[in-house]
Amino acid sequence: MPRLPAARKAAMSEPNKLLVRRLIEEVWIGGNAAVAEAVVASEYIEHAAAALGAPGPGAVNGPQHALQVGRWLHEQFPDLETTIESLIAEGDTVAVRTSSKGTNLGMFGGVLPATGKRFVSSQTHWFRVAEGKLVEYWAVRDDLSTVLQLGIVQLPASNPS
Repeated sequence: MPRLPAARKAAMSEPNKLLVRRLIEEVWIGGNAAVAEAVVASEYIEHAAAALGAPGPGAVNGPQHALQVGRWLHEQFPDLETTIESLIAEGDTVAVRTSSKGTNLGMFGGVLPATGKRFVSSQTHWFRVAEGKLVEYWAVRDDLSTVLQLGIVQLPASNPS
């Protein structure tokens, strides 16, 4: 397989990074349906594990799924703030590290009452791009830390021997 010069690979990666930035900032945070249609392919597949009550992975999720994720987040955490800490792309793959914080003011997962507690967590997201749109998504989130901070889950008391 022929290798691309580093400068050409970098130039190809910039539009892919912009797609991911737009998904996070304009779709997940901003709820913009037009942007979801513009950046997320109809065959978009999410491979990430579902959080309690969140839309989970499926065969084909598409742009509407990306919008649902944003809506779910804002129902749980109306003051949600997400910051892109780093964004790296090579070829058709984009990796992004984010940090999020917010207050649980909505029914958690649609089943548990709001705790009113704040959380801070970090996540790593991976995307694959094809034909100018996002087609696959994976995530590594610190969900345990989040539910511990919100008081939804408690660790058992230690029993010193």
